[in-house]
Parts: sequence; structure tokens; C-alpha cells
Amino acid sequence: MAGSRLIYLLRHGRIQNSGEQRRYIGQLDVPLDPEGIRQAERLRERLAPVEFQKIFCSDLERSRETARILAGANAGEVVVCPELREIHLGEWEGMSFAEVVRRFPEKFEARGRDIAYYRIAGGESFADCAQRMLPAYQKIVAEKADPVAIVGHAGVNRLILCHLLGMPIANLFRIVQDFACVNVIQYNGVNPQVRLINAVAV
Repeated sequence: MAGSRLIYLLRHGRIQNSGEQRRYIGQLDVPLDPEGIRQAERLRERLAPVEFQKIFCSDLERSRETARILAGANAGEVVVCPELREIHLGEWEGMSFAEVVRRFPEKFEARGRDIAYYRIAGGESFADCAQRMLPAYQKIVAEKADPVAIVGHAGVNRLILCHLLGMPIANLFRIVQDFACVNVIQYNGVNPQVRLINAVAV
């Protein structure tokens, strides 16, 4: 189709300690674990037929490492964009969910009531994250490179998909983003269509 181009929106592979208690990991710089590396390698195999001109990633190691593995399948240039970082979770960074509930029960409940706009002390709200990140996404979309990949994060990807689907940010957790998943966005001119969400290689 004339004027059609594809954006592959990916999530990084599994990270170290992800099998333990659920934790708030936003901008902590946690690397991939061995399974995360294997997931990224399977992602590379699955997407080998796609000749990416550019692969964009955040500056967090889990995103950069997944992008480097993915780039091994083709000559695509890896471009690091700090604006694509995951949401900053402030004073909750690194804490388990159980610890946050125990130490900050009222704040935990308040965030649950207003997931879009509640700002954890020292961190961002999801609305803040969207304001920071979406201009970088739009800049990537405006580039002439086609196709391109973006190795994002669960929160970042959900915010991009909410934006494209016209969904309120408050509904972002209705969108599943598993480790090393694939979302595909097709642009016909300036009009986006979300063609695939959360596809995972097995």
C-alpha cells in the first residue's frame, strides 16, 4: 500500500529478580536475566525477515541489551533515546508490592484510585511519563526509516497504545505487555492502525 509503513513496538526481555516478589521497577537499571537473553534471541529469530532500518531503545540496560541482540539479525542502526525510559517510580523504586502496602498503605490506595495522575514522591505519574515520552515517539514516527523497531518498557508501551487507541490512561493496565512481546502499528499516511498487540514467541 502506497505510503504505508510499520512500527514494531517491542518490550525488553525478562529482567533479573523478576521471578521473586513483584517489585516496583521503573528506572532502576536492571539487566536481563538468562531467560530474558533467550527471549530476546527468540525475538531476533522471529523478526529476522524484517530488515529494520533503525532500532530505537531507551538508555536503560534491559532495553539497550534487547536492542543489541535484535540488531544482530540485520544491519539496523541502534539509536538510544533517554526519553523512552520507563516511568520513574520515585521512593517506591525497588520495593516489593508487599513492602509498599505495609509502609505506605494510604498512598498505595490513593494511587490505585488515580492511576493516571498520582505522582509517587520523587517520581512521575503515568500522565507525566506520557508527556515526556510521546513527543519522542512522534519524532520516531516522523522519520523516513521503514520499518523501525522500538524496544520499550511495559508502562511506556501501554501509554503509546492508549494514545493510538484513544483510550484513557486510567485504562492502561487493560493492555497486557509480556516480556519480549511484539506490537505492530501500521501508518497509512498519518493515520495509525494497531495491527497486533502482545504477541510472544514461544
